[in-house]
Amino acid sequence: MKFGKIDYINLLPFHVFIKRYPTPAHFKKFIELKKSYPAKLNQEFLHRRIDAGFISSIAGRSKPCPNVGIIARKRVLSVIAIPSKEGSDYQSATSNALLEVLSLQGQVLIGDRALHYFLAHPHECVDMGELWVKRHHLPFVFAKFCYNRHGAFYTKIARRFIQQKIFIPRYILAQYEKKSAIKAEAILAYLRHISYKIDTKAQKGMKKFYRKLDEKRIKAPQRF
Repeated sequence: MKFGKIDYINLLPFHVFIKRYPTPAHFKKFIELKKSYPAKLNQEFLHRRIDAGFISSIAGRSKPCPNVGIIARKRVLSVIAIPSKEGSDYQSATSNALLEVLSLQGQVLIGDRALHYFLAHPHECVDMGELWVKRHHLPFVFAKFCYNRHGAFYTKIARRFIQQKIFIPRYILAQYEKKSAIKAEAILAYLRHISYKIDTKAQKGMKKFYRKLDEKRIKAPQRF
């Protein structure tokens, strides 16, 4: 069983959870070996080199998913557009498309780099999750927990995850603080903006995004 890991702060609660969850030793070892940024894991998943993972909403559009993902219900802080700069983020798929759907211009940044930039320059960037929610009054689903194989096993893990309240030990916070150069207090404050259960409203938000993305593709297919 091969699970791909996105090593971003937004999935820190899941990583803490999975360390404690009773899985075979080879499963936990593979997670640490197979970690990368979202766009790379999308390709690993679509080529079936991994069995499951948090996959971008675009890549996971028609894939099995136990209604668990990475969701912004107001602000997200770690998916931003910087109007004064140009360029997409090679680490992202959904966020680059969201820039188009929102008719924004600027450089896209995601993950820990985006969070670090946002905290340092909050007035120089646009929180794309927040803008989506303001315009459509629906959450935005950035990623879905999807699987290719072993559906029962991964569905059980996903459901257990969203049923539990995750406490992040200080030593793990210290590790992420050192790695990201973001203070532990800021990490915890940021995580309060992230939710993981794809409920009815989140499903509606995801469907609206897909519709708007399809409209953009019809009008300007070369952009995707």
